[in-house]
Amino acid sequence: MAPSRSRMTLLPLLAAASLLPSSSWAFDCKEVAASGVHFDFSKLGGPHIVHWEDEDLVHEMQYKYNFTVDICQKLQWDKGGSQATECHHGARVCAIREDVNLAMDRNSTITPIDIAGTYKSYNGRDIDAKFELLRKSESNSDAGREGIRAVLNGGRFPFDDKKSGIDQRAIIEFVCDKKRTGLEGDEKDNGDKEDDNDDDDKKEEKLRRREESSKGKCEDSDASLRFCGYQQEDGAKDKKIQTLRLEWRTEYACEDAPPPDGGSHWGFFGWFFIIFFLAIATYLIFGSWLNYNRYGARGWELLPHGDTIRDIPYIAKDFARKVVGTVQGGGSRGGYAAV
Repeated sequence: MAPSRSRMTLLPLLAAASLLPSSSWAFDCKEVAASGVHFDFSKLGGPHIVHWEDEDLVHEMQYKYNFTVDICQKLQWDKGGSQATECHHGARVCAIREDVNLAMDRNSTITPIDIAGTYKSYNGRDIDAKFELLRKSESNSDAGREGIRAVLNGGRFPFDDKKSGIDQRAIIEFVCDKKRTGLEGDEKDNGDKEDDNDDDDKKEEKLRRREESSKGKCEDSDASLRFCGYQQEDGAKDKKIQTLRLEWRTEYACEDAPPPDGGSHWGFFGWFFIIFFLAIATYLIFGSWLNYNRYGARGWELLPHGDTIRDIPYIAKDFARKVVGTVQGGGSRGGYAAV
């Protein structure tokens, strides 16, 4: 029977789709793939923070950003958190912006900004994660680099403003660096703060230098996770989209990286023998218990088929003797003597 026309049309489409950057609606950080290459970023899970500071001198405003990223699961609210100070449930990338009014004695307000995540219970926006190998990129700046680029969507600010709100996204470039685990200089979202004895002016100067050095490139930092920019870019159909760019240097972005767990898998045969051994042990224990309670058996009689088990050495010996006799008798001319 000849294949239908619809099936013949579908096959080329599937082949073409396999060449496109990988996409996943709810990706698993243990199984990130692009162009047939697989990565495991489970060791990079958990909330991680980078900072940035921006200023609007015309309006005498200062904006301090804390960007929190968790590539493995949605971010959790702090104890006592609220919608006024936290991103919506389902966010994987969240910005907390502190708005400081320089003209009003440094009064400040907190503004959460959803950048990327899956918000099914709110407005159906999804992370729609897409992945692309850096060496497959058309950009000249990616030439010679090994790793994978992740584009995470779903955010919007203001979140519920469908007309004037601006779509958000995060672009994270996981770059191969065999000398880094990806956690060097890490700042987790666990309540750890900078030393309270540090002078506030030194903190501001540090952030200001970071801002100046990050224009057009990633910040000059020893941390594996680095801030590279947060600005509006052109999206689909010439629509503006606010984009957070991060670079994450890690050995797990290398295409020949070993599994994070050291590859200590039992494999099929390992699990087969374990299950086989447990099944035999269960059978012997249950059978012995049954013989003891039902027949009052003792010693070898406790074991099910105890006589057979006891004769196993003799059976094996007889079998070996027959095999040896067969091999040794293979060169004879039969059972007839020469006349």
